[in-house]
Amino acid sequence: MLGDLIGEEQGQVTAQRVVPSEHGLPPTVESSFQASGTLLGVTVTDLGTYVGTLRHDGTLYGEGTGVIMSPDGATASWRGTGVGVFTEGGSISWRGSIVYLSDAPAFAGLRGVAGAFEWETNASGKANGKLWAWR
Repeated sequence: MLGDLIGEEQGQVTAQRVVPSEHGLPPTVESSFQASGTLLGVTVTDLGTYVGTLRHDGTLYGEGTGVIMSPDGATASWRGTGVGVFTEGGSISWRGSIVYLSDAPAFAGLRGVAGAFEWETNASGKANGKLWAWR
């Protein structure tokens, strides 16, 4: 069941590249981003890269990895997966799940929790997202 809102971020796509595919499969688009916000009430910077693959039904399948850092040096890594849909004006709306790994006391509340996220990226690369605990 979805629980409390535990994180919010705003950011920017910092780089993109098209990765060619083999065997007639659709190409993938690799995107890196930097975001800032809060996670479990802790101010964080989030650096990540995800790969989106266009599917035959017009949606995107995505997978990503990244790291979060707090100003006092607490860190966590993450891995996520989701589905994206194109919206008006070249924006992409993502929904998915994310899991974290951290030994930092500041992020102890992430242990044993999957997150459910919403992530919106507009055509200029501006992004914002929300994360809920999924217990």
